[in-house]
Amino acid sequence: MENQTVFYMLVLSGLSDLPSLQFPLFLVFLLVYLMTLTGNLLIVLLICTDSHLQTPMYFFLGTWHVGYGLFLKVLLLSVMSYDRYVAICRPLHYTHIMHWKTCILLVLGVLSFSVVYSLVPVLLLLRLSFCSDTFINVLLILILAILLGGGIFALTFCPYIIILNTIMKMSKAMRSKAFSTCSSHLTVVFIFYGTLFFSYFHPNAKTNSAVDKVSSVIYTVLTPLVNPLIYSLRNKIMKISLKRAVCRLIQL
Repeated sequence: MENQTVFYMLVLSGLSDLPSLQFPLFLVFLLVYLMTLTGNLLIVLLICTDSHLQTPMYFFLGTWHVGYGLFLKVLLLSVMSYDRYVAICRPLHYTHIMHWKTCILLVLGVLSFSVVYSLVPVLLLLRLSFCSDTFINVLLILILAILLGGGIFALTFCPYIIILNTIMKMSKAMRSKAFSTCSSHLTVVFIFYGTLFFSYFHPNAKTNSAVDKVSSVIYTVLTPLVNPLIYSLRNKIMKISLKRAVCRLIQL
């Protein structure tokens, strides 16, 4: 029996195999990236400079736009859901419950938890020796992801069940105002989780490379671009703040 060597290669495939499309695609994605970066920075600057936006809701929103990492953003979405639950279902106790100290502790807790979670695969990797079986590591990571993912998913969507039940008992005027306070966040939640599920739960990429490329573009490019547009175009307070900022720049 002859000795055989098996090579495993990582092949980075582009969105198109046509050389003539590479430069136009580069320009398109560069433009989208610059628009995304500008939109996120604009929202963060408005939140930091406008006193009308210095509330727990926009504090979490600014942290969400600054934060990086799939798990961190998921945790922040669940925190924002809790904030909307308190604002709509317990409005008289909102300032007491969502105190600035509480908001900072929630963000620090989310950051700490995301760091610990990211260290789990590394710590499991340290116990392995060269060419050892990785089945236990993969199984533990999968179980942890399912348990934590299911729990965070429930923490994100369950408050909205109570919110909708509370809104339906309100008058028409109050109902419209309540819907407007949570519509932007709920839209981002559906877009984020929709693209997330589409990216990670479609058939094997070996037989559906085109689907895999489309899902990657939607999740990594289009979703970050749409989020700032949702919070700027669907939010009256944000639009008013933007107008005030533009007026200040014109006066300078």
